[in-house]
Amino acid sequence: MAKMVIMDHPLIQHKLTIIRDKNTNTKIFREVTNEIGMLMAYEITRDLPLEDVVIETPLVKCTQKRLSGKKLAIIPILRAGLGMVDGILDLVPAARVGHIGMYRDHDTLEPVEYFAKFPQDIKERRLFVVDPMLATGGSAICALDLLTQKYGVDPNNITFACLVAAPEGIKALQAAHPDVDIYAAALDERLNENGYILPGLGDAGDRIFGTK
Repeated sequence: MAKMVIMDHPLIQHKLTIIRDKNTNTKIFREVTNEIGMLMAYEITRDLPLEDVVIETPLVKCTQKRLSGKKLAIIPILRAGLGMVDGILDLVPAARVGHIGMYRDHDTLEPVEYFAKFPQDIKERRLFVVDPMLATGGSAICALDLLTQKYGVDPNNITFACLVAAPEGIKALQAAHPDVDIYAAALDERLNENGYILPGLGDAGDRIFGTK
């Protein structure tokens, strides 16, 4: 079983409280969501491999460290996942960005895919799949199914990151993709009868883009 990490860093928890508040406006919600994405990326990239490289400082030649191994790609699940992309890119600006378009049918609660576009070398990259909410797990599972089954991505090269997760979503995602690491800023109590996370933060897409 891969890692399941709940981030308890004080800055992340403080900023998460800001976006949970129903009185937080669209501008602040969008900015803080990006900030949390950057803070989460700092932790998620902790185990990136390094290699030795010889350089010259203004004073002396020396051996230092730089990143090695697979290049990175960020894969937001549209549309809410876009809210986390810029913050991660601030930390790893050379990362490529792919997109998976998906929405949840409000009657069946099942995900419906409508768009997919990735870098050509997707199988050679380490992927960060991002979506602010992990509720039922349906959208995340569908996105990872697409990447692993249709595009041949090794699940060990995928990390899923979200802001808020429900226990039901964690259980479902781990059952479907046990080799994918999961990082969340918070593990909430449960889903309500409509499949929304409690206490949650509402509809992340609507709050990021001001469409409600």
